[in-house]
Amino acid sequence: MPQSRGRTLLAAAARGALCGLAGVAVMTAGEKVEQALTKRPNSYIPARTLLTLLGQQPGDSQKPLVWNHVMHWGTGALLGSLRGVWAVTGIRGPLADAKHTVVRLAFDQTLENATGAGAPPTSWPRKEQLVDVAHKALYSVATGLVAERWIRPVLESRRGTVSH
Repeated sequence: MPQSRGRTLLAAAARGALCGLAGVAVMTAGEKVEQALTKRPNSYIPARTLLTLLGQQPGDSQKPLVWNHVMHWGTGALLGSLRGVWAVTGIRGPLADAKHTVVRLAFDQTLENATGAGAPPTSWPRKEQLVDVAHKALYSVATGLVAERWIRPVLESRRGTVSH
């Protein structure tokens, strides 16, 4: 008996979360290579964002490494679940990677700015903006590649292919 649409979506989201963890692993490796070349230090804004969301008031000098990892990997899994749903419904390929990159950037920036833990990217030096986009794009491409190999587009619809 075929799975219900809801169960198929839930299974794709769960697989997508694992794909997102793979994407975070690739992004982290890329960040470490970039940091070795540029001497850019680690950012603890993700940890400060999460701690603020949890009701704490971390200072700018705090470097909560474990919370940084929780936010880093948790965000990757959460947004990977979205990519899993996209893969099973036929939202795939390079255009999906580009859109997912925007979602990842928007998610991070929304939380960082809503909590006051970060500043708008437009206030950053251009080089840091480019580095952030590059790392998030690497995450999204890696997550998408894994998702599209593992999750078949069994819920892809052909309805609504015209505007009327």
